[in-house]
Amino acid sequence: MRQRIVVGVSGSPGSLTALHRATAEARERNAELCAVLAWQLPGGGLGGRATYGAAVLRACREAAVEELRTILGSAFAVRRPGVELSGLTVRGEPGSVLVGAARSADDLLVVGVGTRGRWLPGIRPSVTRYCLAHAKCPVLAVPPNPLEAELAAMRGRTWTLPRMAREQER
Repeated sequence: MRQRIVVGVSGSPGSLTALHRATAEARERNAELCAVLAWQLPGGGLGGRATYGAAVLRACREAAVEELRTILGSAFAVRRPGVELSGLTVRGEPGSVLVGAARSADDLLVVGVGTRGRWLPGIRPSVTRYCLAHAKCPVLAVPPNPLEAELAAMRGRTWTLPRMAREQER
């Protein structure tokens, strides 16, 4: 049986870095690449068919599939992956979804180690930490791209134009 590289994607810069690293691993190992997007219902995913109705569940599932297509389309817009690629959308918590998708001991699970804001650690559990603790296969935790840290540092900054530029705009 051919080895699978399972990678979690969400559209975040960290997950895109992980996706490209997983693609390189798949090429090197001549393995299949499986991109997995975990999704939840509005409000955190509690409830089901009785709470939301079948139409809402179907719409959320279709939105997740479209989001995965968009992520893969933009990630490989310049260069195709060059490996067998499949996509999977699963409703659930990201950590457990990824561990469930990488079910074989021969798989390799690739996750991005995103930057965590100072407010999130107590609210949202670390997907990477969950995968490292529960996966039955090797896990490759990909650090963020150095440019991602620079962008994060610039997000809260207020930018002003130099005085000459402001005067020319008038």
